[in-house]
Amino acid sequence: MIAADCQLCGSFFSCALVCRFTISTSFRAAHLSKNLRSALRKCVSTSLRSTSLHSRFYSLFSEEDDNMSGIISSTNGIDVAAMRKPYKEGHESFEEGDLVAKKPMAQFAAWFKDATELKSVGEPNAMTVATASKEGRPSARILLMKGYDEKGFKFFTNYESRKGQELRENPYVALCWYWEPLSRSVRVEGRVERLSEDESTEYFHSRPPASQIGAVVSNQSRVIENRAVLTSKDEALKEKYLNTGVTIPKPNYWGGFRVIPEVVEFWQGQSNRLHDRIVFRRPKQDEVIDNKLVYQGEDGWVYERLSP
Repeated sequence: MIAADCQLCGSFFSCALVCRFTISTSFRAAHLSKNLRSALRKCVSTSLRSTSLHSRFYSLFSEEDDNMSGIISSTNGIDVAAMRKPYKEGHESFEEGDLVAKKPMAQFAAWFKDATELKSVGEPNAMTVATASKEGRPSARILLMKGYDEKGFKFFTNYESRKGQELRENPYVALCWYWEPLSRSVRVEGRVERLSEDESTEYFHSRPPASQIGAVVSNQSRVIENRAVLTSKDEALKEKYLNTGVTIPKPNYWGGFRVIPEVVEFWQGQSNRLHDRIVFRRPKQDEVIDNKLVYQGEDGWVYERLSP
């Protein structure tokens, strides 16, 4: 019998206890001290040699990876690798015949409507916006979509922010929505164009006054000394505008973008991980549409199914 105290939490472990714990609960190797791990390697070589757990146990305590196992996948003991939830079942698959139209914006409108009607989807218009610098270094953040039509998807931001500067240098962007209760996601690739000053101004003044002031206060993505820099300026502008009824002017560095889609993918999760992926894209030059792998859509689009 081998016994030791854990160097991390001081808990007392015996070899027999650890072996039983391993068998019953997928033993957490990252919790043990190095000395105890070494002792356990010797101990279990006999007690587990005839079982399938022998190889599993040694994979946890591999000499090559003395820090983390394939089971423990975070520094605070959370079993991230085991996190998994069921999605749709096979009879709920997303087939080509389920498309509401053979063009992506109509399909997006249908799925977005489903998301807005489900209260458990907190912000259905929340989307990841990924940009890249001219050197190809990517960055991503969550924004709120503020409109869509046949031309594309709209969002508003500070043109001098990091994303604004990157879009000025490299006008290509990727968007992604994930509606977890529906097991659905939409992914978009495209290029951006600025919205007109009139459209940006109209939207700016449709926002709550506090949000308008927030856009004036924040030099987005700039380093500041502390939060008080923001709050003091915010209070001064509220005093200037909210208490006087004066219209808050839209900053000239603030406005909207339209993402013109070139690729739109509709993803629906399946519990067996054979997810459904139907992608709309623009056809390549001289591409043959065989209606077997690539199907003719509407308004100049083609669509196809991708392997998950």
